[in-house]
Amino acid sequence: MQTLDPDLLKTFLAFVDGGSLGQAASVVGRSPSAVTTQMQRLEEIVGESLLLAQGRGRGLTPAGEDLVGHARRILAVHTEAWLALKGARADGRVAIGTTQDFADSGLPELLRAFAASHPRVRIELRVGRSAELAQALQSGLLDLAITMRQAQAPDEIGLLREPMLWLCSQKGLAAREEEIPLALLDPNCGFREAALAALDAAGRRYRIAAGSASLAGLRTAVNAGIALTLRTARFAHSGIVEAPRALGLPPVPSAEFAIRLRQGADLPARDLAALLSGNLALTGSTG
Repeated sequence: MQTLDPDLLKTFLAFVDGGSLGQAASVVGRSPSAVTTQMQRLEEIVGESLLLAQGRGRGLTPAGEDLVGHARRILAVHTEAWLALKGARADGRVAIGTTQDFADSGLPELLRAFAASHPRVRIELRVGRSAELAQALQSGLLDLAITMRQAQAPDEIGLLREPMLWLCSQKGLAAREEEIPLALLDPNCGFREAALAALDAAGRRYRIAAGSASLAGLRTAVNAGIALTLRTARFAHSGIVEAPRALGLPPVPSAEFAIRLRQGADLPARDLAALLSGNLALTGSTG
């Protein structure tokens, strides 16, 4: 009997959650052709077609839909076993920093699993802006950080890519305007820079209708319908949805986030970094 390779299942779930093979390739860090080969290999093992043509993309066959639940359970058991073996005798402290994106979506369930399996390890969590977290990591105040990536850093041990999306209130904008009203974080912010660059390149007029130092302020402005914003799908919940195509907003690139580990970090921090590198992209990114 052939076994289900966890790497193949991770790629399969990346397709399920992302909706396309291209997005799955971005999540798992492989080329689209390599992802296609992985899906063909998984179909050979299962003995059934898992994907079918659906418009311009692909969807799931009935066998594919059946596999989703099994794949999630198999990967959860793998993670639980790995954590249990790693954490049985571990002690000490791990200081982790993260942007609000992951503090709201994806990180909580992984920290919970880590805390349950490493009962003697004290976890300290800091939520902040990427530049602030990077400085704290370099000064030794943090062992591990998840930051938006501007350029490659020598302490990176994992990389996450997620599409940027134009987002608005589920009820739409409160008023129609010729200029695009924007809600953006204060400088310096990668999403702010990407939004302005895309609109400038497309020749679209805009105004900054709301500025904020926090995502809570951004969420208030967007939910009120006074502005659009640019984030990832992790921000799309509680009344916030992808902006309609009728607005004609320009295309934007994917956001890159780095998982960074302080050089010389203790074993518990390295264990947590490995857990995040292997699982964070598959948690919470669908909104």
